[in-house]
Amino acid sequence: MEQVTQSRVLIEGAEGYRTIIPVNYDKTCGCLPNHINCMTPKEWIKSQLGVWQFTYEKRDIRDKTIHPATFPLSLSKKVIQLFSHEGELVLDPFVGAGTTLLAAQDTNRNAVGFDLQEKYCRLCEQRLSSDNMFNKSQQFVVCDDASNIPLYLPKESVKLIWTSPPYANMLNRKRTNKSRRDRKNDQFMQVEQYSQDPRDLGTMELDTYTKAMGDIFESLLTLLKPKAHCVINVPDMWWENQRITIHVSLIQELRKRGYELRNTIIWDRTNIVNQIGIFGWPSNYITMGTTFEYLLDFWRPPTLNKAEQAIG
Repeated sequence: MEQVTQSRVLIEGAEGYRTIIPVNYDKTCGCLPNHINCMTPKEWIKSQLGVWQFTYEKRDIRDKTIHPATFPLSLSKKVIQLFSHEGELVLDPFVGAGTTLLAAQDTNRNAVGFDLQEKYCRLCEQRLSSDNMFNKSQQFVVCDDASNIPLYLPKESVKLIWTSPPYANMLNRKRTNKSRRDRKNDQFMQVEQYSQDPRDLGTMELDTYTKAMGDIFESLLTLLKPKAHCVINVPDMWWENQRITIHVSLIQELRKRGYELRNTIIWDRTNIVNQIGIFGWPSNYITMGTTFEYLLDFWRPPTLNKAEQAIG
């Protein structure tokens, strides 16, 4: 019997909107109970290095007019394979162009992604439209605010939260291309923003953004299985000659909300960044944020008590 991957988009007004999604979340592999993934020892040891590099493939979206901030499919696959088993459930609260869902499809994981913008949900649907005969995984796309995610998923059903969220108001400004050799390329003076929806985290100042992220991730904590991981891809930025440490703000905020930081991984992007110009020379040394980003690896502590679980 032919096995195909199911994809589905939930838009306001559709059947099943803001109700529990009928998605499987139990592993389908034969791994031992104490294993956190399906990796072989050879695959595992490659993942222990704290600096990662990736390349793009044909299915990756690199056109910023389609989506302003995407990450490689290969990065998403590695995170998913490292922190989940086949058949388990991956959640992306800010799914954007749907790379997480496509990577979950490729690796036989179930996944649910959320986004405020219907155009991005439709883009996800388009990228998931081809049938996959090699697994029965399910991918759902929901056009809704991330704060409503607990309406869709049971407690302790999620094995991995993996996302690249909007980065405060980092993109909500015109690009002057000061750091690029080609000052007048097609990004010059463009605002590469997801939307101007006031609910969009990308429109917020850092303090407001940090609290909003804390509120969202606190609501997701009880959806995670004990010792399940939450990996957030985020850079820092320069603003008015000051380094804005978004990754530090998120670490502090999520710790307050009950998460435990396990690892900090550097995504080294130097192999995929082109035409970096001189920035700050000769008087102001600035490390280029476009050449690396942080992968913040948290988990839900195994000792979360019943009183804390009741908060969710």
